[in-house]
Amino acid sequence: MREIVHIQAGQCGNQIGSKFWEVISDEHGIDPTGTYKGDSDLQLERVNVYFNEATGGRYVPRAILLDLEPGTMDSVRAGPFGQLFRPDNFVQQKIERCLHKVELETIGQKDITQVRERNICFFYILFKCLKTYFFFLKGAELIDSVLDVVRKEAEGCDCLQGFEVTHSLGGGTGSGMGTLLISKIREECMNFCVINLLKRCIITIFFFCMCAMLKTDPDRMMCTFSVFPSPKVSVFFFTFNILHFNFLIVEPYNATLSVHQLVENADEVMVIDNEALYDICFRTLKLSTPAYGDLNHLVSAAMSGITCCLRFPGQLNSDLRKLAVNLIPFPRLHFFMTGFAPLTSRGSQIYRSLSVPELTQQMFDAKNMMCASDPRHGRYLTASAMFRGRMSTKEVDEQMLNVQNKNSSYFVEWIPNNIKSSVCDIPPRGLKMSVTFLGNTTAIQDMFKRVGEQFTAMFRRKAFLHW
Repeated sequence: MREIVHIQAGQCGNQIGSKFWEVISDEHGIDPTGTYKGDSDLQLERVNVYFNEATGGRYVPRAILLDLEPGTMDSVRAGPFGQLFRPDNFVQQKIERCLHKVELETIGQKDITQVRERNICFFYILFKCLKTYFFFLKGAELIDSVLDVVRKEAEGCDCLQGFEVTHSLGGGTGSGMGTLLISKIREECMNFCVINLLKRCIITIFFFCMCAMLKTDPDRMMCTFSVFPSPKVSVFFFTFNILHFNFLIVEPYNATLSVHQLVENADEVMVIDNEALYDICFRTLKLSTPAYGDLNHLVSAAMSGITCCLRFPGQLNSDLRKLAVNLIPFPRLHFFMTGFAPLTSRGSQIYRSLSVPELTQQMFDAKNMMCASDPRHGRYLTASAMFRGRMSTKEVDEQMLNVQNKNSSYFVEWIPNNIKSSVCDIPPRGLKMSVTFLGNTTAIQDMFKRVGEQFTAMFRRKAFLHW
């Protein structure tokens, strides 16, 4: 069994991860208490990809929940699936409780409220503004505790496929602590590989050294779902009675410092953008007031589709390693645009038919991308289409070939067959068929240029560097 260890870091990562586990649990017929309530043997056949079986037939997610503030963890525990996770896998620092203790010892009861507001506001500004603080200071303090939990989960796997990380690059914990954890896990995996390879033979050691020079790990995959800053909508307001503070200001710093770690230590990066997700909710789904739950559900649907072939039987299988082998022509070009179909408003569902041509058309639509970059402004190096549901593989191959022939100008000519397709027989809940899209396109540079320009505008004036 090819297991995956799921890690969610920071507030954004934990919110996406919580929604993801709701979707995965529903697909496998597992209720919020971890008990199987499904109606098909296929739901349990490969449930070990994401779940560990505990005593009494209870299924526990192979997930590590990480944050440097207790509020996010408390909201996860209080959520509908809060009792599903193992309590030991919640890794956090109890910051506000320590603050409260210091206040009670140093000041009178009368002035507690005013000082608490001032201290907490300063604390959040200091701890949330710069990614470097989390990477070098607070992250370094907590990293050993996190690695112990990750190591325990990884050692309990029969055949570990890799790691899956959800985080944001705009905040502090997701960008700083998240990328530090990715680099540490890569270091641990490389050390583990060295020990195993020394036991084998000199030829294998030579192969490992060649892979190390290419910055790739021969045994474990590192897949991240990274939420990049978007100037229009990624504005988070934290209210402490008297203060409204906007964390958008230093997002370019956090993102720029984190991208370097993703380039070096991640194998696959699924680029997600709040701006693009909001556009999908407004224009395609016709939601008047989309909430973060709606955005997280879109991301969860794509995450579920990427690993569906690992979890359910199909005609053309795929996994994280096959995706990397087929989508990455050069080691550093592993940033993918993500899409999902069908996406239709409730009022328009009865007027559209679910078919392979319809899914293919919507899959390549620029409005369907979860990243605020237009694929028509670049060319596809490679792409992958992961279909779910009962369909003909012949029809899938014909549609993929048809797309390449009709839109040859949008595909590079030096890769003859750009599109990899896979078919899983089990559709998602509530749909007859669906498709998850991953595209390795040169248009992704628009997103990097946007963040780079924002970074340069502040850095040339040395703004916010005094922290």
